[in-house]
Amino acid sequence: MLHSIYAMSMSRNQEEPLFNRIEAARNNLRISRADLAKLTDVHYQTIGYIERGEYNPSLALALRLAKALEVEVSEIFSTRPFRKEAK
Repeated sequence: MLHSIYAMSMSRNQEEPLFNRIEAARNNLRISRADLAKLTDVHYQTIGYIERGEYNPSLALALRLAKALEVEVSEIFSTRPFRKEAK
C-alpha cells in the first residue's frame, strides 16, 4: 500500500516551468504557426501549446524548433523568464 501511494505522488510531480521565445522568433522570420509546424513535423496546435507554455517539447522537438527558427536552443528556451526586450 505504501508503495502505490509513493508511486502516485511521484507521478504527479510537476515539471519545472520552461519559458520560451518561440512566438518572437517566429514573428522575426514572418512565419505562421502552421508554417513552423510543417518545418518541425508537428501539428500547428502543438506550436500554440508550446508558445503559451502549456506543453514542454521534447529535446528532439526543441532542437528542430531552434533549427527551423535559425537560432540556438538557448535563445528560445530557458528555465528562467526572459527579460523583456525594448521595442
